[in-house]
Amino acid sequence: MPSPANASIVELDAVSLSRAIHARDVSCVEVLDAFLAQIDRHNPQVNAIVAPVDRDALRTLAAERDGELSRGQSRGPLHGFPQAPKDIMPAAGMVTTKGSPIFAGQVSRTDAVIFERMRAGGALFVGRSNSPEFGLGGHTYNQVYGTTRNAWEPSRSAGGSSGGAAVAVALHMLPVADGSDMMGSLRTPAAFNHVYGLRTSFGCVPHGPTDEVFFQQFSVAGPMARNVPDLALLLSVQAGFDARLPLTRRAEPQGSVALPPPRDWKGVRIGWLGDLGGQLPTEPGLLGTCEQALTHLRDIGCTVEAALPDFDLESLWMAWIDLRSFAVAGANKALWDDPAKRALLKPEAVWEIERGQALSGSRVFEAMCVRSAWYQAMRALFERYDYLVLPSTQVFPFPAEWDWPHAIDGRDMDTYHRWMQTVVPATMAGLPALAAPAGFGPNGLPAGIQIIGPAQADAAVLQLGHAYDEAGGFSRLRSPLLG
Repeated sequence: MPSPANASIVELDAVSLSRAIHARDVSCVEVLDAFLAQIDRHNPQVNAIVAPVDRDALRTLAAERDGELSRGQSRGPLHGFPQAPKDIMPAAGMVTTKGSPIFAGQVSRTDAVIFERMRAGGALFVGRSNSPEFGLGGHTYNQVYGTTRNAWEPSRSAGGSSGGAAVAVALHMLPVADGSDMMGSLRTPAAFNHVYGLRTSFGCVPHGPTDEVFFQQFSVAGPMARNVPDLALLLSVQAGFDARLPLTRRAEPQGSVALPPPRDWKGVRIGWLGDLGGQLPTEPGLLGTCEQALTHLRDIGCTVEAALPDFDLESLWMAWIDLRSFAVAGANKALWDDPAKRALLKPEAVWEIERGQALSGSRVFEAMCVRSAWYQAMRALFERYDYLVLPSTQVFPFPAEWDWPHAIDGRDMDTYHRWMQTVVPATMAGLPALAAPAGFGPNGLPAGIQIIGPAQADAAVLQLGHAYDEAGGFSRLRSPLLG
């Protein structure tokens, strides 16, 4: 069991923890020991943090961070923060398996840019956060490390692919955590574990290693936290231009304040997309739970009304899975070409690669045209509304033993990811989307909403999300596992 002093450290929000470290109220060594004790207490039950780093080496690094502070030197808001970079992108000197037995034991020589920034900002990498194989699928399990379990109900899924990160944050094993999102990989686990996750606008946060394929425009990196100011704190370290990745933006210089000051929300217009006019099957009770959460937006003065884009949403889905398969197939061609490695791929990866390889150039171009038209349809909606809101998921956390939900409310899912269709609108339009808690359904399980803003309005989305949380009090609720 953690000592009383350790317990008080892990109870601090990230903003308060950073202040306490810089005021020398707590040492970086004490902070490290407190979070390691919390990991020892909870991780065996949920399997969120994997590939642990040698603790003596970590304590040496923490002592060095204390020495820097004693000389008046701070690396930034993450100085002395224990972190566990998601096991998808490379982290120098750490095992990067991508959840695949193909890469089990592989030690990376370089950092992805986001990890480079977090490390330079003073973070101590204590292990990796678990992820499904290649980040495919909204449920965190793999052949290397096993299944990550829900932070509120361990018999249930943690979501994915940033499932390990969400659970670690929810159970105070980390103060904040990084994640990535292509098809809800930040948003699904945030909803399933009652935390916040920001799918950033494309280019806001440098994503991937510096040799990332220039084409890549879907997967983004971003922060996860228990409240919005903590999200903004981590984002301030992650965001900003990097000349090695030319699609990154200069709009958010690294170290800038990401959360704007409070404002008057009276008259702000919110479009509630719901189940997209029946396009999205939802588990009974989920839509009602999300609609109840909208009262907190009304409470702060927003006007909320039903909205629906003027678009063929099935054509949007088909364009999405074409572009996704095209990207997955290209990124994993070397694995596919090696019969021994191909035999180790999970069925969902095989499906994506085979499908992507069969696509013609003209079909990929047609999908890009649909995507462009979708962005314009969303832009037209933002001429009527300041923000759009959509459920983060179509189901509550499902049994951890499942591979994925094969049906929702009597409707069969025709692919392994159709049950996550609700996250596609923001991804395909390249818009910022904050996954925020929406409370708990009739079954007692967490649900979430997405607050979607116009292009590059990341800070504005955080601003509304913070006001929503202050009205609803979601960040004050704790997992029953914490006692």
